[in-house]
Amino acid sequence: MSTPAKYRLHQSIGYQLSVTSRLQERRLDENLKAIGLTRIFWCILLAVCNEQLVHPSDIAEFVGIDRTATSRALRGMENAGMIARQSGGNDRRMRAVEMTEHGMGLLEMATPFANSSNDVIEQALSADALEGLRDVLAKLRDIEDKPLPRL
Repeated sequence: MSTPAKYRLHQSIGYQLSVTSRLQERRLDENLKAIGLTRIFWCILLAVCNEQLVHPSDIAEFVGIDRTATSRALRGMENAGMIARQSGGNDRRMRAVEMTEHGMGLLEMATPFANSSNDVIEQALSADALEGLRDVLAKLRDIEDKPLPRL
């Protein structure tokens, strides 16, 4: 029986990306959780407020998650008073998403957390390295064509 080829976990790009991503997630998630938000809720609030997206399919595409995850999150956010959904004109199936005052308040509280979390990475890299990292990460994301079921 031959010995299988050795896999060097710590030299693996996938492992390094995963650990780095998890550390970044933890940094943000701990702060968001303290004010009652998840990363998906945070991203949806950004989509609705900053990007002016009102249709669930547009929100799903912006966040990078599938429609099922988006619908589930929108229901939870509506139940928590973060957003409101209105029937859209002649098509009663179409639901337009709006930000509530509560949602706006949460967005205002969470923005400094997200900025601080981003600053940790941005301060560790030069401007050129940061630009290169953004390019590399975009290329790696483009390999996949299916949205994520969750963030």
